[in-house]
Amino acid sequence: MNQTTVVEFILLGLTNNHFLEIILFAILLVVFLLILLGNITVITITMVDQSFNIPMYFFLRNFSFVEICFTSTFMPWTLYSLLTGTKAISFSGCFLQLALFFILGICTFLHVALMSFDRYVAICHPLHYVTFMSNRFCLQLVLSCWVMSIFLMLSPLKIILHLPFCGPNVINHFYCDIAPLLQLSCTDTDLIEKLALALSVVILLGTLSVSAFSYTCIIYTVIRIQSSTNRRKAFSTCSSHLFLVTVLYSSSIYRYIRPSQQGGRDLDKVVSFLYCVITQLCNPYIYTLKNEQVKRALKEWVARRFVGSGDTVKPQSSKSI
Repeated sequence: MNQTTVVEFILLGLTNNHFLEIILFAILLVVFLLILLGNITVITITMVDQSFNIPMYFFLRNFSFVEICFTSTFMPWTLYSLLTGTKAISFSGCFLQLALFFILGICTFLHVALMSFDRYVAICHPLHYVTFMSNRFCLQLVLSCWVMSIFLMLSPLKIILHLPFCGPNVINHFYCDIAPLLQLSCTDTDLIEKLALALSVVILLGTLSVSAFSYTCIIYTVIRIQSSTNRRKAFSTCSSHLFLVTVLYSSSIYRYIRPSQQGGRDLDKVVSFLYCVITQLCNPYIYTLKNEQVKRALKEWVARRFVGSGDTVKPQSSKSI
């Protein structure tokens, strides 16, 4: 009867040590700029050169856009908090951050599965690739990722928005995560916790199964390549992709699919840092900028832009990994 409604939350962040906050601010600022630079470069280079107008680069371009949006949901606030020492975030700000974080997070996993499926069709069924992966179908796939991400989060967000918060308001995290937030509610959250767990299982294991099937078929096809040089090149590319997928899914599954959904532990922040920051930093450089055709096109674009000379470089067939 005498409880007061919470109007703001306290995000403890990554550390309470002021000296470490300054160091982390400098490091994360560089990381954030590299994430933006890498993804903006991918979008720019695949848009200005019409020879990149194939499904693989269409998906990578959209994936880069999702990555920019996803990182921007928490990184600016984290940097601001580290620089100023501000820990308080309003209820509406926390809810908006949570909503965007999970909608864009789901969209990220759907895009990872989508890109692995695209590579499966291109490498395992090259003769049917052009007809099957038409421009219209690719656009429908990308739009479906966005629609599905929003649709899946509507019910959980509606429930969370109407939860009463009238007690403690301290969240031991660097962004508004669902588990530690639910612990602060002064009502029974069993329904939303089960719903969040079910949603995590569907999204994470569902997209993981698509990626696992696709890469298994790709590896089987690569093994049958007669040229040892091409086989080594293909395995090098696949291994880097698989490393990122492994880090992304292992950390996410540990964080969101486990018997106890209690959040707020220091280990949770470390695990969250893996899929929120580390994979976001590596994605544009591993998936796209490591590609030889993209590197040559980027060098040519820089030469034309700043030197005023150079020959146009076109990417190879979409069959190339």
